[in-house]
Amino acid sequence: MTTPTADSDTRPAPGGLPVQAAAARRPPKPATGPSGRLARAAMLTAVLSAAGSVLGLARDQSLAHLFGAGAETDAFLVAWTVPEFASTLLIEDGLAFVLVPAFSAAIARRARSGGRDPVRALVSSSLPRFGLAFLVAAVLIIAGAPALVHVLAPGLPDPRLAADCTRLTATCVLTFGLTGYCSAALRAHGCYVPPAVIYVAYNTGIIATMLAGGTRWGVRSAAMGVAVGGCLMVAVQLPAFHRRLSGGADTVRAPGKAPDEAALNGRAVHLGLIAAVLTFALCRQSQVFIERFLASPLAAGSISHLNYAQKVAQLPMVLSLMLCTVTFPVVAQAVARGDLAAARARVERDLGLAACVVLAGAAAVFACAPQIVHVLFQRGAFTAADTAATASVMRVYALGLLGHSMVGALVRSYFSAGRPTWYPVGAMAVGTAATAGAGAWAVGPWGVRGIAGANAFGITLTAVLLLAAMNRRGVPVDVTKVVAGLVKPLLAAVGATGAGLLAAASCTSPLASGTAGCLAVLAVFCVLLWALRADCLAPLVPVVRSANRKPRHAR
Repeated sequence: MTTPTADSDTRPAPGGLPVQAAAARRPPKPATGPSGRLARAAMLTAVLSAAGSVLGLARDQSLAHLFGAGAETDAFLVAWTVPEFASTLLIEDGLAFVLVPAFSAAIARRARSGGRDPVRALVSSSLPRFGLAFLVAAVLIIAGAPALVHVLAPGLPDPRLAADCTRLTATCVLTFGLTGYCSAALRAHGCYVPPAVIYVAYNTGIIATMLAGGTRWGVRSAAMGVAVGGCLMVAVQLPAFHRRLSGGADTVRAPGKAPDEAALNGRAVHLGLIAAVLTFALCRQSQVFIERFLASPLAAGSISHLNYAQKVAQLPMVLSLMLCTVTFPVVAQAVARGDLAAARARVERDLGLAACVVLAGAAAVFACAPQIVHVLFQRGAFTAADTAATASVMRVYALGLLGHSMVGALVRSYFSAGRPTWYPVGAMAVGTAATAGAGAWAVGPWGVRGIAGANAFGITLTAVLLLAAMNRRGVPVDVTKVVAGLVKPLLAAVGATGAGLLAAASCTSPLASGTAGCLAVLAVFCVLLWALRADCLAPLVPVVRSANRKPRHAR
């Protein structure tokens, strides 16, 4: 028998029976295990995130159509560095690595707490301090926008326009911070829909503002859209966050419990962990700073070509990390209760599935880059020359997608225990230094393609360093097994790329050519994975079973 928790509902039902007793008379729901629930959560998250990514493409298409790939767009994209960095630091990686373990521990204590609700205690102690820090950072960026633009892109033709856009985008530091805080709390509670909707709201706000004000305010309208979209991101999560926060009620504190609970809440968000996570996120996002710094003296439009290529090329990486985002609280809870075997199995499955998804996407990007860019962007102010330049850069970016995906998946394991660890920071610093050195050497002979190649080299080096030390410093996965499991998907991706190139060359229309190439890549990749008996197919079994499961009354 389980003890009722603060979330148990024993209110009388309409017939006079308690809700639990009334529920017992209803037809039983089909039993689902943790794998099935996670599979459905991952599928739902993937669908909603895909919708956000589609709107992200629509946002980039609107930007390209309205403003092309010239000096004005370059100025905005320098300002765009602020929301890019804030997104990584406050929503996707940084803040989540700190808060998901903290909220997971608080939720675990909520059931056995005899005093104040631990979740409310965590929010009341951490949210005001985080909020103040976000606000101060936003104000500092607004005040120092001209100096920041000079540091990021000293060769920019129009620094005043970039500074104006930076002041507008700086508001996202506050809104993204609040968004990331709510997202971490909701994911720790097993609530994935509102966090998955945030980019739908964000990109909708940007697109609507650009279309409404593009003629009057020019590219500044895109920066205004960042401010509007950030507010929408917070708004779509607040109702669910409030409901979860109200899930546990404060009760009379038992005598003598205050010091112990206060100590627990004081340690919930470790300052050393915050420092390590912030430094890691800064090092990782520094790759974008390096790219734009090196590209700013090049021909007008170089930063834009890098941006458009990166946004499209990294879509497979974003999709590959969906399952890791869903299972991060699961890994954190397994580590917290000392079940390292479960954590290891979960991480190994996630790495295999992430590799399958990102390699299939990388093959499609490489095989069909010109067709993809043509269909997505070549209209209005975006010319055929812009398409050719962007596609060439996109193919180089595709070479580093596996490294990007592995870094995103592996670093979650390092921070899943909620304790400070500086090894990921060191590994990312080495990768960033390699990106800077290789980029400074390659930009002369190869221009923007050399910059993209340096990005691929640096992130792949970081992934190798993170994987090599997993046994000693992170979740103790079988490194040899993980590396061996990557060989077959890599071979399948190479074969699929060749098939995609041949299929794309068989058609003249960009849309037909790109469609044929992507379908050929997907078909050949799946066939080769099956023929090679790749282990990365195993994590897909719960997803397929969950999708095909029929309700019990329909059988």
